[in-house]
Amino acid sequence: MNNMQFNPTDILQKEFKQKMRGYDPAEVDSFLDNIIKDYENFDNVLQNLKNENNQLKSRITDLNNQLASAQNATNGSRNNYDYSAKPNYSEQNTNINNNVDILKRLSNLERKVFGGSDNMNRY
Repeated sequence: MNNMQFNPTDILQKEFKQKMRGYDPAEVDSFLDNIIKDYENFDNVLQNLKNENNQLKSRITDLNNQLASAQNATNGSRNNYDYSAKPNYSEQNTNINNNVDILKRLSNLERKVFGGSDNMNRY
């Protein structure tokens, strides 16, 4: 509480001079007691908020460290990825064409062995 001029103890210990036709001392004391309670409550709230702020800052630091670690791990795995291992589509097309050719030959061979297409329906 850097900018505060008074703390609860200062208010409690403050003595006022009594003058004729002055304020009622009991009423002033009661009012100052209420002000002291408010100051104490504000001080507690302020301390709680400072503690919470420090905890949140610490959590942010932890999360930033975790994020940096995760990014480093991701970058490391990207650097280790073998981009030359991408699928070769022309090779796959050749394999598919070879498979189709083999199936056609097998079909022709079955027709010759088992006869026409009518005989194929039995099996």
